[in-house]
Amino acid sequence: MTATRQAPAAVELVRVRKEFGNAVGVADVSLTIGQGEFLTLLGPSGCGKSTLLGMIAGFLTPTAGKIVVDGVDITDVEPYRRDIGMVFQSYALFPHMNVFDNIAFGLRMRKLPKAEIAAEVRRAIEMMKLDGFAERRVSQLSGGQQQRVALARAIVIRPKVLLLDEPLSALDKNLRAQMQVELSELHRKTGLTTIFVTHDQGEALSLSDRIVVMNRGEVQQVASPIELYRTPANGFVASFIGEINALPVARYERAGAEAALVLQGVGRLAAPARDDLIHGSAVRAFLRPEHVRPAGPDEAGPNILRGVVAAHIYQGSHTITRVEVDGLGLIETRVTGAEIVGAHPVGAPIALMLDLGEAVLLATP
Repeated sequence: MTATRQAPAAVELVRVRKEFGNAVGVADVSLTIGQGEFLTLLGPSGCGKSTLLGMIAGFLTPTAGKIVVDGVDITDVEPYRRDIGMVFQSYALFPHMNVFDNIAFGLRMRKLPKAEIAAEVRRAIEMMKLDGFAERRVSQLSGGQQQRVALARAIVIRPKVLLLDEPLSALDKNLRAQMQVELSELHRKTGLTTIFVTHDQGEALSLSDRIVVMNRGEVQQVASPIELYRTPANGFVASFIGEINALPVARYERAGAEAALVLQGVGRLAAPARDDLIHGSAVRAFLRPEHVRPAGPDEAGPNILRGVVAAHIYQGSHTITRVEVDGLGLIETRVTGAEIVGAHPVGAPIALMLDLGEAVLLATP
């Protein structure tokens, strides 16, 4: 799959492939990343995202294809000559060095003058809010502070591209949320072309200009966070990005401006008329929990279904309620607050309204 942007290209991947014996880690990925873009590689474990990042960094050699940075083919260039900064999941800091020396390491390898190194390190320390920590050993730092040191070490060399390999995964929830804000601020301040690897959909949606969804070494979709959430390209993307109800395969029927999904054991559900779907074809509907709501006792309509409450998952600001519906299985609805817990306890009957006007409808082979 190929994606292009109007901005000048910072990184170009041309049919990049990586094989490990008989196994394919990355399958012929072509991608253009614009200058200053924050792009995320997102997918489950083993999907190929870290392998792709490793090839851009130079730690892995592609089996085939080409990697271009700022118009220069770097496919066979040694990692330390690529002008690329990288932050690893484990941070990979030097425990025997203090903060200043960790940050200065890349500059010393480039044999810069001492005065210039000191000035650049001070700049990075200030940018990463590490004032007062220059002489401290990294073993004396918290996880968040260590991550800031790793980021400072990566950006101090003023790289052409910044690579981030799941840098937030070792942090607790609150610190992870704080560091998401700081990563966004860092990107805004530096304008660095950034490639971020994560399996966390929330991180990807909140940080990215574009997201590359991968599965089994292949690119499934490249899109903005909003586009990805609202118009997933296939069933994998729909199911992987956020919570979603995947309805069983249905028959799509259309008569003029009206359309319906016919599901075995359920009957007809009113659906949007779509020119790209063929009358009589098999389709699947994917519906977000926020587009399913409890219906009133006297409410009627073609998309009101009755079921039994199977579980409530209270989340503070909202509650996710799972309802067992004949013919559909478990359907989730997300409602504000916790009133639904008392109004419809587990085991109680409940009616649900499905807003299929908001559903993603995908043709099924």
